[in-house]
Amino acid sequence: MSSSAPSSALLDRFVAIVGEKHALREASDIAPHLIENRGLYHGASPLLLKPGSVEEVSAILKLASETGTAIVPQTGNTGLVGGQTPREGGSDIILSLERMNRIRDIDPVGNTMVVDGGCILADVQKAAEEHGRMFPLSLGSEGSCRIAGNLSTNAGGTAVLAYGNTRQLCLGLEVVLPTGEIWNGLRRLKKDNTGYDLRDLFIGAEGTLGVITGAVLKLFPQPLGHQVAFAGIQSTEDALTLFKNASSLCGPALTGFELMPRIGVEFTVRNIPGVRDPLETVHPWYVLIDISTSDSAETAERMITTLLEQGYEAGLVQDATIASSEAQQKALWHMRESMSDAQKPEGGSIKHDVSVPVAQIPKFMHKAETAVMAAMPGARICAFGHMGDGNIHYNISQPVGADKAEFIGRWREMNKIVHGLVLQHGGSISAEHGIGQLKRDELASIRPEIEMDLMRRIKMAFDPAGVMNPGKVLRV
Repeated sequence: MSSSAPSSALLDRFVAIVGEKHALREASDIAPHLIENRGLYHGASPLLLKPGSVEEVSAILKLASETGTAIVPQTGNTGLVGGQTPREGGSDIILSLERMNRIRDIDPVGNTMVVDGGCILADVQKAAEEHGRMFPLSLGSEGSCRIAGNLSTNAGGTAVLAYGNTRQLCLGLEVVLPTGEIWNGLRRLKKDNTGYDLRDLFIGAEGTLGVITGAVLKLFPQPLGHQVAFAGIQSTEDALTLFKNASSLCGPALTGFELMPRIGVEFTVRNIPGVRDPLETVHPWYVLIDISTSDSAETAERMITTLLEQGYEAGLVQDATIASSEAQQKALWHMRESMSDAQKPEGGSIKHDVSVPVAQIPKFMHKAETAVMAAMPGARICAFGHMGDGNIHYNISQPVGADKAEFIGRWREMNKIVHGLVLQHGGSISAEHGIGQLKRDELASIRPEIEMDLMRRIKMAFDPAGVMNPGKVLRV
């Protein structure tokens, strides 16, 4: 694959596929698509294409493979590891799915929905609600992220505990291969053992094997009862015990169990307009508990009240509040979902999206804090996340008064410390954000060679010309 910028004549051929109206050439128009959310990666591109059909995507990729032109698929540009950002050389063409945003079909009896890859997640959620159903994938970026991106990164979010990652919420896919061939795998079957599961190859592949243009999503009945509580606790050990109790008491009705440190609450109250501390007293740690029941609101109320009462009696819960309205439920979740953005005004922040076995969370947190503070005295650790599924966003804000550039310059050093402990505890260095550019080389250093070789073989089989999102996930 050539790394030189495409010629004007070749760019004209790509533009002809979608039409001038649906192609961006001006640098100012393309600029918002060249940087990822955290500002870690800045790319360059001579052209952004907005195809309106599967056939146009097919034509784009066919021409790309024939001419050795790199294509970077991009949906909502909300990724956090540089997977959607073109490289710096200016040879990559961006392919945006924003025009392909149709809800193709909804089957409330079979609990399925067929959508275009460019559908915004919030629009999918709303369409499901209009048919008395629920699509449970929930992310802080749901107002702008798109389904193809969610699938390509196997997005997690706040409902994984009950419903699984995006992989578990998808029955079938429609994918355009780098050669331009179209695979229609839009099957609505929950049971289908006819050969290799091709769907699972593309989910989580971060656009390196093809472009997801359509998907069959799983829907669920809307819960009749929903309740949210916010509790102050003393330690991560107490949080783990409370989670164990909640799992036993509530079973599948436990749809969320989020862990937050005091510093995270302080950041959010200080930096996010409209957010207030839900409790009058200060506690080292907090948990947000979400319960959804299929029978009644009374059941949800009874479950969460019983859980908190038992927690008080056992000395696990120091203080708590139960939301008295839907608005208060949303406010509690807003605090949790705003915690990452609340760190931005505090200066530089070194991020870690990691997972460890749930039972190992307290040990990991203690060891990581000791190691990080020894390496960087004054660092402000804001470790929070989805305790119910083991996913912790181990974020480190710069010491007060520190130089931001110098702090960010220690990113890899901090990664080595935190990721090393994650691996010691049987965890993963990427829980829900993917690999992209940020963790590509680290992935190669920690996975067995046979595993990396199998990945490279898959990449070569699907993309022999090497045009699909090059430099992401694998260095090939």
